[in-house]
Amino acid sequence: MEFVNEKSGSKEDRLGGHGLIAPPDSVLCVPLREARFLLTYCYYLVYTVISVVNARKSWLIGPISPAAGGALYQQIVDRLKREVSEGRLKPGAALPSFRLLAEELLVSVITVKRAYEELEREGIIFRRQGLGTFVSEQGHDRSRETKLAAAKDLLREGFREATEAGLKPSELADLAREILRNKR
Repeated sequence: MEFVNEKSGSKEDRLGGHGLIAPPDSVLCVPLREARFLLTYCYYLVYTVISVVNARKSWLIGPISPAAGGALYQQIVDRLKREVSEGRLKPGAALPSFRLLAEELLVSVITVKRAYEELEREGIIFRRQGLGTFVSEQGHDRSRETKLAAAKDLLREGFREATEAGLKPSELADLAREILRNKR
């Protein structure tokens, strides 16, 4: 089967006997005799659009860095917990596969697998064989509990530092009120 490049008029052969063509330099090629090309071209467009949409979705957690504090897998865990607790990842939302997320974050598949396993142990996500990984119905609550526990630990640390600095409980309460006022 031959295709004719509309711009240059040159003929091109199908690739691999499957009716697929390789358009040179993003030039649209159309078939002379068969309409199968339109189906192939539509499939190509759908595949491209789905790939771009999936890529945008996974960057929802943002890039991670070995220079940042904590292990890479822990950065993935923390970011996904934040997305779930803040409602950007809704219950039942599909997460990218190990390979896709690893490829886009430029980490190993093992790093993503470890992060997903920790999130699954905490009940924030669940996996279904052959279907993928999803945010659990209790994911928001579990993620919120985890963030609350972390906030309590940080407050304990702050209170300890304040008492070591010689602040009295009344001064500490005033400081907390001032911080809350400035936060809003």
